[in-house]
Amino acid sequence: MKFADIAGNSAVKHKLAATVDGGRVSHAWLFEGADGNGALALAVAYGQYLCCPNKANGDSCGTCPSCVKYQKLIHPDLHFVYPVVSSPKFSKPVSDDYIKEWRTFLAETNYHDIDEWLNRLSSDNKQAGIFAQESQNIIKKLNYKSFEAEYKVMVIWMPEKMNPSASNKLLKMIEEPPAKTVFILVSNHAESVLKTIQSRTQLVKIPKIDAQSMFEALKATYNFADDKTKEIVRLADGNFLRAKEVADSQADTVSEYFNLFADMMRHSYTMNVSELLDWADSVTKLGRERQKIFIDYALRLIRENFILTILPEKRESLVYLTDKEAAFAEKFHKFIHQKNINHITNEFNLAHKHIERNGYEKLIFLDLALKTAQLLAVKPQ
Repeated sequence: MKFADIAGNSAVKHKLAATVDGGRVSHAWLFEGADGNGALALAVAYGQYLCCPNKANGDSCGTCPSCVKYQKLIHPDLHFVYPVVSSPKFSKPVSDDYIKEWRTFLAETNYHDIDEWLNRLSSDNKQAGIFAQESQNIIKKLNYKSFEAEYKVMVIWMPEKMNPSASNKLLKMIEEPPAKTVFILVSNHAESVLKTIQSRTQLVKIPKIDAQSMFEALKATYNFADDKTKEIVRLADGNFLRAKEVADSQADTVSEYFNLFADMMRHSYTMNVSELLDWADSVTKLGRERQKIFIDYALRLIRENFILTILPEKRESLVYLTDKEAAFAEKFHKFIHQKNINHITNEFNLAHKHIERNGYEKLIFLDLALKTAQLLAVKPQ
């Protein structure tokens, strides 16, 4: 994967290339970026650049044997660690158990999120993680000599999902790394990574994709008119996955999370307990990881509706809603206001925490809906 294949972030690419060109390669990096901005792809592109013998003009050549193997994700000195789930086949799973699915997932797009990865794993109701047994694999791989390249590269996606045992063993490897070994940790939330690991890595913040780069990437993917593409760019707010979601919704793809959010708010407002029980059953079937993603989605919509309430004149510059979300918000936003926004947000965050801690999902979501119903009834004045 070349830097040129990833939209935007030219300053970050230049900085990363300069560390190689100037002989200032850190043995441990922490890339922090939200889903949809290409942080994971940038980690692979950096590894490819590091190992390319014909690099030029701030990018790898893309044609040498090393680059070809990197682009196929089969280079013997490129290693991956990522969240996995247990199954009847793999009771103590490690990343290598899912390497075929991982390569397909990684190769299909330059923009990745945990929701799509879990769909590939058919995770059902299980939480994904990087477990203790993974650390033995890491130690084993990195203690080998490099097969072909000067550097061994270990890309760890979502290190915040490492359990304490795996984190502590990784820390020892980072403190005393084998020669010519580079760790690249790619995180959505760097503050959730073990503090001692954070302190031993060089942080690189991966910002949103700029509007012009997003526009060009969308034009290469979708056959929309310029005006429609510009509107999608505005709604995406620098997140390519969000842009794809909006673009697909323009092609009549239904958003499951939107439907769940709209149903929750309608039934909560009318205090229809029977419907809320059925709704809680539906959310329970998502599985824990997708339940957490739904909560994150709901929090975003709540934020957008709050902005609509307090700053209606700023809707063009501050509010990011699809046509379907905006149509719902026209009537709904007035129920989200300064008197209840903090309480509603706290309840959703609390539900997220309880799901993380393996609470009883149906009870968590029913409780969330009932409390939301009470808060929606609060008057703005």
